[in-house]
Amino acid sequence: MLTDTTSGMSTTEPTPTPRPASHSQGGPRERSATRLLVVDDEELITKALARYLGSRGYDVETASSGEAALEVLAAGHFSLVLCDVRMPGLSGLEVVPRALQIDPDLAIMMLTGVNDAPTATGALATGAIDYLLKPVELAELHQAIERALHRRELEIERRKVERVIREEVAARTAELEQEKLALRDMSIATVEALVNAMEARDVYLRGHSQRVAELAASIAAELKLDEDTVEHVRIAARIHDIGKIGISESVLNKPGPLTREEYEHVKEHVRISIDILTPLKHLGPTLDYVQDHHEHWDGQGYPNGKSGEAISIGGRILAAADAYDALTSQRAYRVAKRPRETVEYLSARSGDLLDPRVYEAMANVILRQKSLAGSFIED
Repeated sequence: MLTDTTSGMSTTEPTPTPRPASHSQGGPRERSATRLLVVDDEELITKALARYLGSRGYDVETASSGEAALEVLAAGHFSLVLCDVRMPGLSGLEVVPRALQIDPDLAIMMLTGVNDAPTATGALATGAIDYLLKPVELAELHQAIERALHRRELEIERRKVERVIREEVAARTAELEQEKLALRDMSIATVEALVNAMEARDVYLRGHSQRVAELAASIAAELKLDEDTVEHVRIAARIHDIGKIGISESVLNKPGPLTREEYEHVKEHVRISIDILTPLKHLGPTLDYVQDHHEHWDGQGYPNGKSGEAISIGGRILAAADAYDALTSQRAYRVAKRPRETVEYLSARSGDLLDPRVYEAMANVILRQKSLAGSFIED
């Protein structure tokens, strides 16, 4: 029988049956792989605990202070720390969070001679897994350590499962995003093909959507919009006139002014565009940009009479790029304006047709030849 009366701990325990040095017999866990660190400023306690826990098949090291314990933990891997609460220097409560920073998988048990509920609560709140009071029967201590190690294994397994789930979710999300992008690209390519076929019927419209897309994307970049918005603006510009596929060719190609009825018919192309594109939910803000590209800064546009910043930024950019390309393109009823002349002409429409900030960005792009794809000015 063992009795240690100087430590304030009951160490009464039957003398253990000797085991082979390999510690491989009995129990589900290989004891030789389970390393424990005993931390206490009282040498008699650390020696007694190390001797007993060693006899139970654990690989035990000791530390006489919180600072020394952290150094030992930083130098090697342990499964569990048995730590006193009150010690000179770093207290046990201060050791717990620092030890868990070194090894988040560590199981920490507190051992103290003071029955203090707030201290116990604080220890558990900082990450300790159990809190035991001295004197403690060594058999009870052994059982508590086994429970703590079991909880540690369950927690490690839980985190492993969560990590696997997160990785699976991330991988599947990435796959779905790729599928979504592929579907979007296929949808856009189909719509662009329809736009190109429609523009091919009219010598004056050929290349219009591509030119507007180039200029609109350059304006968006000049405004320092994020890359995703620049791309949405470009896509919207490529497909903004898809609704004209439902407008009479005789009206679209009319060499003279339109009647009121003809103008109302042409305005329907925005509604037709949205009807065609609405099922393509994955286009995101692109749909808003297409719907707003004939809205005016002063609220006199269509189809909804929006004004100012109620108009989407993409809609405001498309309005400017569309107006510029229309004026610089040859039409049956007028000759094309030159780029610089068009910029000067549109300056008078800044504040009514066009957002002044968007106009300034467009003027910078055109006059400074800052297109993303090349120059807008032909000298």
